[in-house]
Amino acid sequence: MAIWYNINNFKNMFSNSFIFYGLQTFAELIRDVFYFPLWWYGRGLLNLIIGVIHFLGDKQKALALFVWIKNIFRPMYGQYDWQGMLISFFIRLVQIIFRSIIMLFWLVLSLVVVAFWILFPVFVIYEIIFQFS
Repeated sequence: MAIWYNINNFKNMFSNSFIFYGLQTFAELIRDVFYFPLWWYGRGLLNLIIGVIHFLGDKQKALALFVWIKNIFRPMYGQYDWQGMLISFFIRLVQIIFRSIIMLFWLVLSLVVVAFWILFPVFVIYEIIFQFS
């Protein structure tokens, strides 16, 4: 008799836990579905923008663009004659132009990522509505 009671108690405990945790999981799922747009356009977008700013700062440091701009009029290799200064100026000018083009590429790519982040949910909703109509 005691074994039968323990088996029934186990079945009741399992079914109660299954129902409880099933409802809890379902409630969290519903909460997450409604919270998703707030997170996506709130904290998620803020985290993305902060990440993009850090990414662009790292790319600027890797390209050393500000260092080249700051030293554009300083002669290379300590040659202070007019030929050395002229050559140094134009070499640095070419370096600044190419490094600026590379930095512009990273900036445009970052802006595309942010635009994609903003427009992607709208596109998904549009496609869902388009498929059902």
